[in-house]
Amino acid sequence: MTKNVAFVAVAGIPLIKPRDPLASILIDALKAANLPLKFGDVLVIAQKIVSKAENRYVSLSNVEPSTRACDYAKLTGKDPRFVEVVLSESTGVIRAAPNVLIVAHRLGFVVANAGIDQSNIEQMDNTERVLLLPENPDAAAASLKDALDAAFGVACGVIINDSFGRPWRNGVTGVALGVAGIPSLLNMVGSPDLFGRKLQMTEIAVADEIAAGASLVMGQAAEGLPAVLVRGLSLTAPGRSAAALVRDPAKDLFR
Repeated sequence: MTKNVAFVAVAGIPLIKPRDPLASILIDALKAANLPLKFGDVLVIAQKIVSKAENRYVSLSNVEPSTRACDYAKLTGKDPRFVEVVLSESTGVIRAAPNVLIVAHRLGFVVANAGIDQSNIEQMDNTERVLLLPENPDAAAASLKDALDAAFGVACGVIINDSFGRPWRNGVTGVALGVAGIPSLLNMVGSPDLFGRKLQMTEIAVADEIAAGASLVMGQAAEGLPAVLVRGLSLTAPGRSAAALVRDPAKDLFR
């Protein structure tokens, strides 16, 4: 038996500005592209447009770096104002080296620069700005799901994704920051394998796998495709938020 899953970029989404009605913009784009949501569909949305709609910009000209930020700036070679913003969004520094600053984000993610970005950001009046992650990605995903469900009369899933690096692996890949309506983490313990042996430890990061697939369609540079419709999944387990994907620090052997 074959199984097909389709990843389709949603065209026509404009550049998002602070306080834009993101849900309405996504609904209009889906309708214009003749992609009405169906039951079981998942819409993957780039973190950047969620952050822009939430006005999560910080102007570096307004940042006064602390002594701690200046010390890490010297070690990493980064702008001390940028480092101060990273520290303000973090609960601790995991690793610091030339051009590298790995931190524990306040939401629990372990990520370079607290996920703070300077790419694909409009700079205003020659003022250098950076963009933070959404204030609460799981809550943002849940809010968008409610609006999409109401607009199309369905029960869909929503993932807010971003690109993270990983221990011991080169390159970045898509990960789920916020999840609503689908199981972010699927526990397979006790399920039989092909030969009837029960799985002992297996958990599947379903939302991360979907987020990574969508990232291939979104691209990482100037593609301008911040939303991807995923169709054909069969996810029957109860929904779990992205918080379930964050490993307990006590069990994180990479720290």
